[in-house]
Formats: sequence, C-alpha cells, structure tokens
Amino acid sequence: MKTTLNQIRECGPCESGWKKLLAHLGKTKSDDEPLSILTILESNSLDDALWCLRAVKGRDREIRLYVVWCARQVQHINTDPRVSACIDVAERFANGEATDEERDAAGDAARDAAWAAAGDAARDAAWAAAGDAAGAAAWAAAGDAARAAQKTRLIELCKRCAAE
Repeated sequence: MKTTLNQIRECGPCESGWKKLLAHLGKTKSDDEPLSILTILESNSLDDALWCLRAVKGRDREIRLYVVWCARQVQHINTDPRVSACIDVAERFANGEATDEERDAAGDAARDAAWAAAGDAARDAAWAAAGDAAGAAAWAAAGDAARAAQKTRLIELCKRCAAE
C-alpha cells in the first residue's frame, strides 16, 4: 500500500512527524515518488502510519475493512448498541452494501453514544483516579497488546496489497 510525500503533505501532517519522515528518507521536501505505508511505520510510528492511510489512493475498501477490524477488537468495551450498529454499517459500506445516508446516520448515532460515554466518564473520573495500580497496569498491557495486533494486521494488509 503506497502513497507519496505530496499526497501526505496535502492532508496537512503534523510538523514533527513530517520532519521525522523526511529525515528518515533523506529528503528536504515532498515529491511524487511512491512511498510505502510500511516505510512510514518503520520511520515514525503506528499512529503516523495510520494517519497516512488518508493519503493512500485506490485502497478505500481495504482501509475501511482494516478500520472495521480494529473497531471489532475493542467492540466489547462499549456495549452501547449504537456503536455496534455503526461498526456493522461501516463494514457493509466498505463492501458496497450500505448507502452514504446509512453510513452518515450510523456515524451520528455513534457520536451521540460517544458523547454519552464521555459524560459518564467525566462523572466517574474521581473514582477512576482512585483506582488501584494493578488495574491500571492491566489496562495498559491490554492497550499494548491491541496496538501490537493493529500493527501486525497493518503490515499484513500492506504486504497483501503489494502482492496484487
């Protein structure tokens, strides 16, 4: 899966990530040379590589299905049915089985669910701050495992696209 520095630049990357990528490539400005997402992953970070997916042309379906896969990995954390429905619609949309209107409506419902969860989180912030260190360590380990799985899956996706 490839993009170019010019396509990334058009999306407005953060300055620190941009400079890091240019330094890794030994360049001082953008160009139209094909650039693999795997190179960005190697140079910068998973976050930057994921952000740069917006600059990849012609792989919308694969990228959407990757995002759906990521969402399904943590779907159990949020039991609001609006979130599950949004993920389902996103998958159907990636496969050409849902309309723009269905996607937009599901996104709006998921945003409403997120705002409701944020309100609950704010109310419970004091309790969370008083939580024990073991619980925090367990959550951190789970987050690290999820990030490792996302990275592995992204690498597999890039290799599969390169082989096509």
